[in-house]
Amino acid sequence: MERRDLMKSVAVLAAASAAATGASAQFQGGPQAGVGVKDFEPVPKDQFTPDRFKGKTILITGCARGMGEAAAIRAAREGANVVGVDWIPELGAKVIERIRAAGGRAVFVPGHVGETKTCDLMVKTAVDTFGGLDMAINNAGVMDGVYSGDAIDYEKQKSLIFAPIHEASDEYWDRVFLSNSAGVFRSMRAELKQMVAQGRGGAIVNVGSIAGLTGLSGNPAYVASKHAVTGLTRNAAIDYAPYGIRVNSVNMAATDTPMVSRATELVMAASKAAKGPKMGSIKTQSIMAYADSKRRPATVGEQVAVMLFLLSNEASNLTGATYATDGGWTAY
Repeated sequence: MERRDLMKSVAVLAAASAAATGASAQFQGGPQAGVGVKDFEPVPKDQFTPDRFKGKTILITGCARGMGEAAAIRAAREGANVVGVDWIPELGAKVIERIRAAGGRAVFVPGHVGETKTCDLMVKTAVDTFGGLDMAINNAGVMDGVYSGDAIDYEKQKSLIFAPIHEASDEYWDRVFLSNSAGVFRSMRAELKQMVAQGRGGAIVNVGSIAGLTGLSGNPAYVASKHAVTGLTRNAAIDYAPYGIRVNSVNMAATDTPMVSRATELVMAASKAAKGPKMGSIKTQSIMAYADSKRRPATVGEQVAVMLFLLSNEASNLTGATYATDGGWTAY
């Protein structure tokens, strides 16, 4: 399959909306060019703002790959002390090693954010290593119930993979909620407890999805759990403004990450076994992807640029917002 065809399908998958609901329709026909006459240029991969976070400590969950990896590396280049957390220990540790090799200050904490002990440990590590915690990006999340470090085996993993409600298993639902909803709650609880105790304010960015802003087909646990992230963000913004702590979320559509690529493979397998009406292809692209000559998704750099802006003092008036970093998906 050509990359252009793959990216056409990824738009739906980024919101985990395709599953077994007609994703095959997105793979029919040949490549199609965008309708625009000028493409949008993405943020350069090496762009950063020197010393923007000098002396600040930032905790980033889901640091092993994709947006979490890019956020950790850029934050360190901008002067931050980085605490990286991930449940794929070998990959997470390598990201932190890269930061250190480049002269940055960083430490890795292995574990699942759905577990209170992991969340308490990651904050304790920030305090013990760097003297406190100033900011956090709660990025860890999943689209299905399979461990992210495992290879895909659809038939064996079927009970853990996204499906319409009447076909979905308890285990799939519970595992997705453990990472996406309980994980954000427990991460924020540990982070906010420390920030309140410090009395010096702070900022938190939760990584949501367009699935937390609208209804999408085929992955009920992902949609519901990301709506929970939206609710947690708004609730925390109200409760912690008096402490000088800002809380916002970013909500992306298709972004070129390993998680989305993996979901693309799963949805192709699921589509072959799908039965019943297929609604997943009603809407497959954002405004920007539809206009682009290559129908490209967002890059991790574009998403991370917004995350770090929201943590910075340039966003001092922003809290309680659920930013649609979705290329216009929810605008049309």
